[in-house]
Amino acid sequence: MPNNPIKTILCIEDDRFIGEMYSRSLSRAGYQVDWIISGAEGLQAALSKNYDLILLDVMLPERQGTEILQDLRGSGDKVPHSRILVLTNYDQDEESRLAMQSQADGYLIKADITPRKLLEIISQMQAAA
Repeated sequence: MPNNPIKTILCIEDDRFIGEMYSRSLSRAGYQVDWIISGAEGLQAALSKNYDLILLDVMLPERQGTEILQDLRGSGDKVPHSRILVLTNYDQDEESRLAMQSQADGYLIKADITPRKLLEIISQMQAAA
């Protein structure tokens, strides 16, 4: 896991309410946030800019979060400078969840994560680095 401080965040989230809520609260907390709705555009952004943290939804249009995670971390880490937090409300089977957890730096259920809780988790990630 990278030990750089988290300053830049890519939020790949198609739910406009959730994306807006995360973007607003993270920006207020001093992070530079890029929010992208499409999976394909999110993957392109993740590969073209060095983000400190990527918030990755599982259910996305054009490209699923599982595919994006596999592209980024599957065969060689294409984003070694980035930490990845998977955010989902989709109930994964145990095998899929464990596979995603092995490639991501965190796996969170969106229903349990308020903006305040997300900020706490990011702060804990930085403290642990």
